[in-house]
Amino acid sequence: MVATQSTRIEDLKSRWQKLDSDAKEIVVADNFIRPFLEVLGFDQYSEIYPQFPTGRNNAMVDFAARKNTQNDQFITTKKAPHLILEVKGRNVNISEGKAPYRDLVNQLKRYLLDPNCKTVKWGIISNGDHIQLFRKHEKVIYPASPCIKITQDNLEGIITLFKQRISRLIPALTVAIYNNKGGVGKTTTTVNLAGTLTRLGKKVLVIDFDFQQRDLTTSLGLSCNQETLFEVLKEPRNSIQKTIVKFSQIFQTKTGEQKSLSFDVIPASDNKNSISESEIELRKYCNLRTLSKVLEPLRFQYHYILIDTPPNKNFFSESGIYAANVVLIPAKHNNLFSLKNAAVAITQFIPEIQQQKKQGNPIALPIFFNGETMTEAQKKQANEAINLLIKNTKNQNKFDLEPYFYPHSKNSKITAICNHAIIAKAPFVNKPAVYIHKTIFESYSAFAREYFLQ
Repeated sequence: MVATQSTRIEDLKSRWQKLDSDAKEIVVADNFIRPFLEVLGFDQYSEIYPQFPTGRNNAMVDFAARKNTQNDQFITTKKAPHLILEVKGRNVNISEGKAPYRDLVNQLKRYLLDPNCKTVKWGIISNGDHIQLFRKHEKVIYPASPCIKITQDNLEGIITLFKQRISRLIPALTVAIYNNKGGVGKTTTTVNLAGTLTRLGKKVLVIDFDFQQRDLTTSLGLSCNQETLFEVLKEPRNSIQKTIVKFSQIFQTKTGEQKSLSFDVIPASDNKNSISESEIELRKYCNLRTLSKVLEPLRFQYHYILIDTPPNKNFFSESGIYAANVVLIPAKHNNLFSLKNAAVAITQFIPEIQQQKKQGNPIALPIFFNGETMTEAQKKQANEAINLLIKNTKNQNKFDLEPYFYPHSKNSKITAICNHAIIAKAPFVNKPAVYIHKTIFESYSAFAREYFLQ
């Protein structure tokens, strides 16, 4: 007799209840995780591969899984896994914020980026007490759920949540570009990253969410359609699609042919109100979740959605970050306030949004230096300031900033985007600088590959 889904779930609950409080990794893996994957929809005999080699030396992740195709059984070919899962024993405390949790997440991330896991879209960690789902979008890995404490009452809900997320793969990565400090190049980064990703074959949408400054809209020489984002936020039943305008650029190829490249933009409307007046008006009609909701249909049309947020902590920056999966934080090496504000965003502002969103995201990407040439003396001074900031934050807030400044190793080089006079001049000709000068495009291409592209 073929077991029904409800029967499998009841069996899984029974298996979970029978796990010893100090169950070893192998027991958790065999008695709970393997049947958990089966309940998620993978055949335990042909679609789940234990101890899957990830292609980095002798590294092996505990489980890999993929649905079979007509001529390809995953257990036989071991090709193109869709999901991987790393297990720990119940004696390892992986509740969020604990050191073993951070170690396990880093271990999962290494596996997800290994050669044999390029096709993987999802990662899971669990010790039988806690479980968490992660999404991989090219090189970016972010939580797709909180780290959930498993109980008898919520296990079925966890299964439903994970199945919904895994079966409904959203193509777009939504990135908010933010720093509480103005003048760090958020708009410059957004425009040139959009142009670079477009030239590299990605479909990109850019949102100017700074209704007061409108710098992104102005720099590209764009104007709004009759339907604006501001009006859609006030009345979400209006079509977000009608707010989109296209920015196009014609290039001449090496063969002399003309080639047109374009990315989509939702411009900021020409709002005469102050940002506080705009905030008061919008709050009458919408809340923090509204932008995220109205963007939902667009997440299936693009590879990347970039949100240029205003500085300061206000309704617009909060909404932009809430709508994002990850937050990209530019800073200046010679501006201590931009570094301190980045630290505040990482330790306080973004976690506050996470708590409200209850999906484990957004998370901050590593900080980068934007558009400044550094001498060795300036580099030394910046590193000293950063190291002191890391030390003080760890002592005062019990928060480790080191991965956000030095993601590869302590005191390694912080990623920087080149300084070039054309970058400042580009808005005057209404073009991204990456469409004007080869060196700038190469710098942003390296940046895109460092942060985003697999």
